[in-house]
Amino acid sequence: MSKSGTFRALHHGRPPGDPLILPGPWDAASARALVAAGFPALATPSAGVAASLGYADGATPAAEMFAAVARITRAVDVPVSADVEEGYGLAPKELVERLLEAGAVGCNLEDSAGGVLKDPHEHAEWLAEVRSAAGDRLFLNARVDTFARGVTDPGRAIERAALYVAAGADCVYPIDAPTAVLPLLRSGIEGPLNMYARPDGASPAPAELGGLGATRITFGPGLLRLALRSVQRVLA
Repeated sequence: MSKSGTFRALHHGRPPGDPLILPGPWDAASARALVAAGFPALATPSAGVAASLGYADGATPAAEMFAAVARITRAVDVPVSADVEEGYGLAPKELVERLLEAGAVGCNLEDSAGGVLKDPHEHAEWLAEVRSAAGDRLFLNARVDTFARGVTDPGRAIERAALYVAAGADCVYPIDAPTAVLPLLRSGIEGPLNMYARPDGASPAPAELGGLGATRITFGPGLLRLALRSVQRVLA
C-alpha cells in the first residue's frame, strides 16, 4: 500500500475513544523524535513551522513552507500531512505538484484568508479542483474556520462541511469548535472529523474527544510551545 493509502486507512474503522493522534513536527529533529515515540503518521502545523523559521503564523513564504515539509518527510519513513494554510494563492494543479514534490501524503486547507471567511461555494469549487488534480495521492483535510472567525452557530460549520465533503474532502476540521458541540458536529458531518487538542492538558484528552465523535486529533503548534517552555525553564 502507498503511504497515502496507509494514511487514509488510519482514519477509518476506528472504535469510539480511539482517535488517530497526529502530533505536529516543526522540523526534521522533532519529526524523528515523534516517530521514535511510536506515532504511525505526522501532521505538520503551519504555525509551528512558521515559528521554527522565524515567521509569524501565516507569514511563511510558500517556498520556505514546502522546503520545511520536504526536510521533515525526508527525515522519517511514516506518512506526513502538511498544513499549507489557504494554499498560498497557487492554482490547484501547482499546489498538488508542490505537495507531492515535498513528499506529503495529505494537506490541511483553510477556508479563510486574511482573517476573513471565504465564500463556501467558491471554496468548495476550488477544493474539487484540488481533488481532481490530486486523485487519490493526497488526503484532503478541509479546515472549517467559522468558530475561529467568531461564527458560533454549529449549523454554519456543518453547512460548509457538507459542501467540502461533496467536493472531495477526506476529512473536515472545524478548528476551535467547543467540545460541547462536538456530538452535534459529529451527527451532522459525514466522514472523518478532526479536532484540536492541547497537549498541556488544558483541553479534554484525545480519548475523551474520540468518545464524543472525533476521528483524529491534532495539536497545532502546541508541542513546539511546550518544548520552548521547557527550554525556558532550563535556561532560567
